[in-house]
Amino acid sequence: MLLTCGQHALDLSEPVVMGVLNVTPDSFSDGGELASPEAALRQARRMAEVGAAILDVGGESTRPGAREVGTGEELDRVLPVVEALVAELELPVSVDTSKPEVMREAIAAGAAMVNDVRALQAPGALAAVAGSQAAVCLMHMQGEPRTMQVDPRYRDVVAEVHAFLAARVEACETAGIGRERVVVDPGFGFGKTLEHNLALLAGLREFARDGLPVLAGLSRKSMIGALTGRCVRERLAGSVALAALAVANGASIIRAHDVAETVDAVKVAAAVRRYR
Repeated sequence: MLLTCGQHALDLSEPVVMGVLNVTPDSFSDGGELASPEAALRQARRMAEVGAAILDVGGESTRPGAREVGTGEELDRVLPVVEALVAELELPVSVDTSKPEVMREAIAAGAAMVNDVRALQAPGALAAVAGSQAAVCLMHMQGEPRTMQVDPRYRDVVAEVHAFLAARVEACETAGIGRERVVVDPGFGFGKTLEHNLALLAGLREFARDGLPVLAGLSRKSMIGALTGRCVRERLAGSVALAALAVANGASIIRAHDVAETVDAVKVAAAVRRYR
């Protein structure tokens, strides 16, 4: 399976790891550590060296309760990093944003993917991606970041999330974004309880059966804390375990902070999956 990412063709015949570069002061797990383009570039180099296949740059935190960031501020955070990564590294660069203006500017700067927690629902977002060759990751989120974890409810979380993503894929195709450019993400932790997250992980094959790459973002998330009692900085083992389970259940892209360890886990899980 090849994913068209701008000038790149990302080979997903085997699952890969997407490295997380949060250039925000308030990210839930590494806020402020990569606030300068220089720090982000150093981290990106390290991630590339240990096996990241794609890098995801985010300039606005989407953790529960996070404040909204203006378009100008988000552009100031992400554009220098995107430009530096594209100039130096051969890997495709993704921009984690829901704002059409940021999408357009980042794509013009060389971003090869848009990773949108709102699945291109903002006015103008579909057109911003359709007018390019960039890939898009469509994520499910119930509610908004500031309130999404207040009281999320579903009758059947797997069926409802699957139906939402199928509708957004159809909207993309109608807008001129072909399936060869589309990734889906069930949105672990975005308007979901622990039980919802576990049900989605167990049911991940339902999403993979549609023939589109599935991205799983489980790294350091609160569900690990709920299961283990570990704080954010102590969730490596739990993150690696969830990455392996996601690959076993059909995920093609694992979004992770700890790239080296996750790459190893993904390789092992993929080897076992080939014999299923």
